[in-house]
Amino acid sequence: MAEWRRVASVSEVQAGAPMLVVVDNEDIALFRVNDEIFATDDLCTHAEASLVEGDQSGYLITCPRHGGQFDIRTGAPKHFPVFSPIRTYPVRIVNDDIFIAL
Repeated sequence: MAEWRRVASVSEVQAGAPMLVVVDNEDIALFRVNDEIFATDDLCTHAEASLVEGDQSGYLITCPRHGGQFDIRTGAPKHFPVFSPIRTYPVRIVNDDIFIAL
């Protein structure tokens, strides 16, 4: 059974500006697109670069190291050189609080 953990406030996450949170020693990236919040692993599966240091364009995050891209909704790789998906986390918003399921 998943455990829901509060990780940030909605007001802290700006559209197009990924935010890093650490939960149980795991680096998790938060992304905002309009009023939606998404959560993924922070490390690129290709070269282990921090995705929050990459460029977000809508639902795509571009790895800063080699330019690979992932869909932040599903974790699916979208552009070479990445082939393996990143893990995504269910997100729940309660008032201004962001919870993710671990």
